Amino acid sequence: MKKIQLEILGLSSSQSQTGSFALVLGERDGNRRLPIIIGMFEAQSIAIQIEKINPNRPLTHDLFKTFAEQMNVGISEILISDLKEGVFYSKIVCSDGTKDFELDARPSDAIAIGLRFGVPIYTVESVLSEAGIILSDLEDEDEENEDVTLKSSSSSTSTSKEALNQTSVDELNKMLNDALEKEDYEKAAKIRDELNKRN
Repeated sequence: MKKIQLEILGLSSSQSQTGSFALVLGERDGNRRLPIIIGMFEAQSIAIQIEKINPNRPLTHDLFKTFAEQMNVGISEILISDLKEGVFYSKIVCSDGTKDFELDARPSDAIAIGLRFGVPIYTVESVLSEAGIILSDLEDEDEENEDVTLKSSSSSTSTSKEALNQTSVDELNKMLNDALEKEDYEKAAKIRDELNKRN
């Protein structure tokens, strides 16, 4: 079974399902894209890890990582292994030093955990050929729809960006701490980006 390495290209609100997000994975050495619809909490957990935001309290995927490390279990890769009736299946490939084993998981959970361990994400040809989108298909769409990035998932308007531009650094730091306490990680990411621009 030949594995195909994927990378995360973006995360955006799903146009088809309210409260869901589209996680877009891309073939590392090719032009196919693999969009997967995931839930809001999993999307938040993935976005937090990509944006390098440290929540005040550990999220479920952070807890999994801490538990695995305490039990001396490492993770070597994430494998999106199958697609049945429109549902993706994945495996977390683990090792305790003496034997390798696999854990069945939803792709959203597996990817959130994989990001925390810094391991590669793979799929197989059957999944990509059935659910993949070829890049040339995307080129026919509008430019706004073509670039799916983490920024596009934010509901920020130009006025809210202007408001952040006009806020003092001290006030931004207070707003950042407040957003983290309220676990509003999307807002925290925007504030952090504004602070990074000024440093």
